[in-house]
Amino acid sequence: MDNKRSKYVVFILWIGVLIYGGLCLYLFYMQSIQPLDYDNRYFQSDLPYHISMIIDDGWYYSFTAYPYQLFYWLGGHGTGLIALFLAVAAVLCILLTERLLALLLGRKRVDALTLGGALALNLVMPFFWRYAGEYRYVSYQAGNIWHNSTYQCMKPAALAVMIYYLKAEEGYRERLTGRQWLVLAGLLALCTGIKPSFLTVFAPVLAVKLLADLCRKVPFKQVFLMGSTVLPACGVMLWQNAVLFGADTGQGFALSPWYTFSLHANRTKVAVLCSVAFPLAVLLFSGRELLRDRRYRFAWGMTGVGFLEALLLVETGSRSRDGNFLWGYCMALFLIYVFSLEKWLLFRKREGNRLYCRIAFAVTGCVLAYQLFCGLVFFGRLLQGETYFMIG
Repeated sequence: MDNKRSKYVVFILWIGVLIYGGLCLYLFYMQSIQPLDYDNRYFQSDLPYHISMIIDDGWYYSFTAYPYQLFYWLGGHGTGLIALFLAVAAVLCILLTERLLALLLGRKRVDALTLGGALALNLVMPFFWRYAGEYRYVSYQAGNIWHNSTYQCMKPAALAVMIYYLKAEEGYRERLTGRQWLVLAGLLALCTGIKPSFLTVFAPVLAVKLLADLCRKVPFKQVFLMGSTVLPACGVMLWQNAVLFGADTGQGFALSPWYTFSLHANRTKVAVLCSVAFPLAVLLFSGRELLRDRRYRFAWGMTGVGFLEALLLVETGSRSRDGNFLWGYCMALFLIYVFSLEKWLLFRKREGNRLYCRIAFAVTGCVLAYQLFCGLVFFGRLLQGETYFMIG
């Protein structure tokens, strides 16, 4: 693609990003003004309940409480500025996804490939197959979620953590500067304060990775410094645990394999596979990349940890059917789609069996295209006010 044409495509994509932001603003505003009625299925979301818990009940369980409180006051006790805040977060997700994809591909500037990929990745949904589950969202697991405001705010923070971690990880074995430690620790604490789910998939994989580095003779001081970046976030999580699972809340958690996955799926295991269809297809054609690329292994490690958490753990009490242990898996799913898109793009450049690479690129591309179609259908129907329990 020549330079002039590339700039034109990038300009069109920027318009697409702005349109997406405007549509999100409309969606979040309509969600925010819905009545606190669990029977209401028009622009269904958690947003009015999250706002009410902060404004009416003073229950500060997430860092989002502070901007919500401020924007509610600045907006004359209306929810318009809160909706704008969430729309900005949605657009920021695209920008940070583009930066992560550019980092993986070794590109410095925004181009049509990275921006177009980022926009697509923020719209893909699970591979809808009525045999597996009749509900487009709740029968499956997805990295793109528009009905939960704390997830919507956690997502850009988690992307910022991954970008900064990958940059710091490159040279941490020799030196991790004070600035790098502070920024990474601060981003992890911020992300955890918004929603603790990302830390639950990131920290275990980081621990295993650092242990492996220690076995490879990386100096203990460097391993300790990198590992200690999660300590402030762990402190934040202890505070959240006291708020959400304190003795007076009546809430807790227990082991219940497959419970959450099976709530709304027709065939649970098939639905789980459909939720990660594109990354699995890419892995099928490029399995050796797990041995070659430590960043790719890290992303799959988070996906595996998130899956195990969602598979085994369930809350007890009134939130037993809410599936709150899914959020970490959902964020890990989003990230593995980003890393898998990088591997998919590399099929075009890989040396060796050209026919095999073309087949791999075409097959996995078809899977991605269908999942993008599923996402556009789902997002479009959300904009019409349909419930996220939409069928077919």
